[in-house]
Amino acid sequence: MMIGIEKLSIHDAEGLFQFESRNRAFFEKSVPSRGDAYYQYDHFSRGLQALLDEQAQGISFFGLIKNSQGDILGRINLVDIEKEEGVGHLGYRVGEDTAGKGVASQALNLFLAEHVPQLAVKIICAKTTTDNISSQKVLLKNGFEPYDMESETKDDFLHYRLNVVE
Repeated sequence: MMIGIEKLSIHDAEGLFQFESRNRAFFEKSVPSRGDAYYQYDHFSRGLQALLDEQAQGISFFGLIKNSQGDILGRINLVDIEKEEGVGHLGYRVGEDTAGKGVASQALNLFLAEHVPQLAVKIICAKTTTDNISSQKVLLKNGFEPYDMESETKDDFLHYRLNVVE
């Protein structure tokens, strides 16, 4: 499947809202819920604007994984970019209809090759719940190494790290 990663823009608001709403139950099987307010369009729009403001400041990059028809298949983000330390925190998710088809692995590989070099990071951190085997495989396939485990009240998280080659 041919995919690309596009930088998030305000023009994606409606499509992204539909993607998130359509996949809510699927996402909440493997990650903590974003809460009911997230799925109300006005609240979602304000949140989106806050993300775009962060992106404009250079402290985050928000990408959409799209197919050749321009449909949103998922998201891939690098947030909390600490420029002095050269560290950023990765997040990604693909929709239920594309899960298990290699889209997340392909998207992460593309993201690392095409977008990360412009983001001035040396280390990318990621975490996933211990039972999200698919996400763990995506990270390992793309060179991330596990380094820690964190227990929270509801979920246990595995932490991964990738040293970016310059």
